[in-house]
Amino acid sequence: MPLLTIDRLSKTYDNGFVALDEVSLDVERGEILALLGPNGAGKTTLIGIVCGIVNASSGRVSVDGHDIVRDYRKTRSMIGLVPQELTTDSFESVWNTVSFSRGLFGRAPDPAHIERVLRQLSLWDKKDNRLMTLSGGMKRRVLIAKALSHEPSVLFLDEPSAGVDVELRKDMWAVVRALRDAGTTIILTTHYIEEAEEMADRVAVINHGRILLVEEKLALMRRLGRKQLTVELAAPLAALPAQLAGHSLRLADEGMRLVYDYDPKRDENAIPVLLAALGEAGIAFRDLHTDQSSLEDIFVGLVAETRTGAS
Repeated sequence: MPLLTIDRLSKTYDNGFVALDEVSLDVERGEILALLGPNGAGKTTLIGIVCGIVNASSGRVSVDGHDIVRDYRKTRSMIGLVPQELTTDSFESVWNTVSFSRGLFGRAPDPAHIERVLRQLSLWDKKDNRLMTLSGGMKRRVLIAKALSHEPSVLFLDEPSAGVDVELRKDMWAVVRALRDAGTTIILTTHYIEEAEEMADRVAVINHGRILLVEEKLALMRRLGRKQLTVELAAPLAALPAQLAGHSLRLADEGMRLVYDYDPKRDENAIPVLLAALGEAGIAFRDLHTDQSSLEDIFVGLVAETRTGAS
């Protein structure tokens, strides 16, 4: 059974804005699910409903079989939320603020657990520091520690590396993977496509309040990802020769490049066949290289398709 089940969840605000439109999504135990979508897609509303901050208009959500409305206290104690904003009590120490968060969920004091969390997040040597003295990256870690203080089963990370430099971002990725390896189920929202590509087991894409797809990351990239071959020509072409008409080529860079899009799984011999055709046509080239579609390319394409369909 999935740890988190979202069933036909909708949210319409008083002004008529539909933030969520019958969203259904299952999150499996022990996975990292990346929730991708442009601003206004519905990510924040979805998180708010699951975490008990926003009321749904219709639909239901359950955590480990417990309904979030009927069993509010139980389900809320099973969920941890790391918000995007760095809202922390500046004059509190790291130890005190994390311990206090545990008490907010009615959990008995457990210094050993707090120590484990702080050590896991490389915060142990900062335990007595006031939050105001910490860097942005360390404050982000404190927010994660607070969310883990009550031992949740599922953790929402809303833009966990926003405002963090590249080096600290990679440190955060390592932290998130370690949490998953320790058994925490993680739902990650991010604007950094590379973050989802680096860490996620599955990817869900949301736009205009609807889920466009949910798929394993590698399967998604295999299914939708294409390769592009660019051939640097020795001399410019004014037009494609007739013998190359069947190869889905296009000219670029004022005739100095040939660009060829292909599916490497379906067209295993595409490049050798194309190069042979170039030789037969007497076309000389100086260089060639291939590029693989990234998750960002796929995401941008999906969002563009939904915009076109909505217009």
